[in-house]
Amino acid sequence: MNALMSFQGFLKSSGSRGLVGPLLIIMVLGMMVLPLPAFMLDILFTFNIAVSIMVLLVSMNTMKALEFSAFPTVLLITTLLRLSLNVASTRVVLLEGHTGPDAAGKVIESFGHFLVGGNFAVGIVVFMILVVINFVVITKGAGRIAEVGARFTLDAMPGKQMAIDADLNAGLIGEDEARRRRASIAQEADFYGSMDGASKFVRGDAVAGIIILLINIIGGFIVGVLQHNLDVATAAKNYTLLTIGDGLVAQIPSLVISTAAGVVVSRVSTDENIGQQLVGQVFTKPLVLILTGLIVGALGLVPGMPHFAFLLFAALLGGGGTTLLRRQREAVLAAETPQAPVAPVVAEAPEASWDDVTPVDVLGLEVGYRLIGLVDKDRDGDLLKRIKGIRRKFAQEIGFLPPTIHIRDNLELKPNAYRITLKGAEIGTGEALPGHYLAINPGQVSGNLQGSPTVDPAFGLPAIWIEETLRDHAQALGYTVVDVSTVVATHLSHLIHVQAASLLGLQELHQLLEHVTQQSPKLVEELVPKMMSHAALQRVLQNLLDEGIPIRDMRSILETLSKHVSLSQELLYLTAQVRIALGPAIIQQLYPSSQELQVIAMDKDLEQLLAQALQSGGLQQAIEPGLADTLLREMRKSVERQEMQGFPAVLLAPGALRDLLARFLRRAVPQLRVVSQEEVPGYKTVRVTTRVGG
Repeated sequence: MNALMSFQGFLKSSGSRGLVGPLLIIMVLGMMVLPLPAFMLDILFTFNIAVSIMVLLVSMNTMKALEFSAFPTVLLITTLLRLSLNVASTRVVLLEGHTGPDAAGKVIESFGHFLVGGNFAVGIVVFMILVVINFVVITKGAGRIAEVGARFTLDAMPGKQMAIDADLNAGLIGEDEARRRRASIAQEADFYGSMDGASKFVRGDAVAGIIILLINIIGGFIVGVLQHNLDVATAAKNYTLLTIGDGLVAQIPSLVISTAAGVVVSRVSTDENIGQQLVGQVFTKPLVLILTGLIVGALGLVPGMPHFAFLLFAALLGGGGTTLLRRQREAVLAAETPQAPVAPVVAEAPEASWDDVTPVDVLGLEVGYRLIGLVDKDRDGDLLKRIKGIRRKFAQEIGFLPPTIHIRDNLELKPNAYRITLKGAEIGTGEALPGHYLAINPGQVSGNLQGSPTVDPAFGLPAIWIEETLRDHAQALGYTVVDVSTVVATHLSHLIHVQAASLLGLQELHQLLEHVTQQSPKLVEELVPKMMSHAALQRVLQNLLDEGIPIRDMRSILETLSKHVSLSQELLYLTAQVRIALGPAIIQQLYPSSQELQVIAMDKDLEQLLAQALQSGGLQQAIEPGLADTLLREMRKSVERQEMQGFPAVLLAPGALRDLLARFLRRAVPQLRVVSQEEVPGYKTVRVTTRVGG
């Protein structure tokens, strides 16, 4: 009863498609065990031929190999189907072969008589040639391509994973898209690995075909002579023709399936199928067609050659090439022909108005004319979509919506250059080569590439601009390979994160407070502007953003300010109190999954010396230049030792010194983060790995 209910549940969940696999397996096993009449063999052999043709056509009409990811399984099932048909036909041939050449059905009889003219010697030769073509040429080549493809796919997986992580971190894609791309990479590796193993099925099928041929000929001859009292010539003719027909009707579908396997693993993924690629890349070059026609025509003039065939193809090739060449010239002339000039309409110049005063864009992206295609919707430019993803990712990570990024072309820039501006001032620039890929060296590559050396504009890593054909090779060597849009988008994302404090204007602050008011209206109403002005709140938030601290937890920030703003209006004091309240989040950002905090600390004598300098008016004003240089030099060495040990560059300082130390060291040691002792949660363990001044 439980089994019946489970089967009913399976039917409901999988539908009729779920029965295809089990029915095929049952059919294969049935053909191996149960005797089949000749009529049923004709139907099954016809079905086998139709399936092989269908698989070949599907493989030729796929754009990418993964569109036919079920091909290894199809290869296994079709191989089992052919072998089971061989077993079923062998049984019929040995039992009924003495009755005549149609004992095993009309299909086998037709293949034995029509294709080889009833001559079993010719049939054996044709069969062996088909086996050699299938086994030595197609199957071996397809297996080698699948083996190399699997190897390069596995070698390129780390680079592809790094590219996905880079896009995810830059906000170009979401978690769902990143998960889909990772699954696609894993599926691609599984596919080529499966194809490498599945090619052995076809090779074994060819060997089995030869063995079955010998068994049927020898076994049929013995059965015909000894059991059915046929003369030697009749037995040899009947059983050999039946065996040859049986072998050919199995080997031809096998050859078709092997060809489909070669097509699947040898194609290059594009937006065109095999037919479109062949026509577009072979028969669209007029000079090639014309030269080929001349060579074929010259061969046709050689005495003894079939002049009609050679001269016919020479005329077709020459005529086709001439027609294509004429069409290309007409297209070029049409593009170069100037249009009739339109007489300009002279209009009276309008008076100047306030509309002529254009505001400065907060965030701007200017591109050279060769990069216009990246931001043009009509040319399928995807940079606009990536910029939307950058703003969404920034809002999710930092806590407020940045200003809209205005994009325009700038003819004063180099053709391949772009410039990123903040309030009209340039904050970043770079060059990108359309149609190329940027191979970034993360520091662990296993070879060199040919291309144009450059530097990653976002993070300053060594990189090379390469052709699209070298993309897979570069990933296999360990490079992180990204396209042009990703290069520009990553650079833009990095800069707006660095400039987060400058992007938080009063307009963005009002929008942020309106958003917070929807969840905590009383909290915002009591604080701003009764106890604290908008400008003061903006400065506190900018202080946090200057040191890379997100302001997503606005509730904690506003509650802390409400508690301490009545004690002091000093912005540095209020910022320090907010940092203490956000301490767990700050430490979590620096040490994502560590209970122990490995930090840099200062010697007690150095702390006392700096405290005295602070009381005298600030580090940069009171500390002597020699001590300042020594402090910077020792701090750089400590950061280098910390990074060599694989620990974050974090300096743990007393709360009174934290802010001024952070300001003093920010430009000289930008990768160093300074936290106060009060910001460390009590449930974390602190271990000093490097000490300065000791």
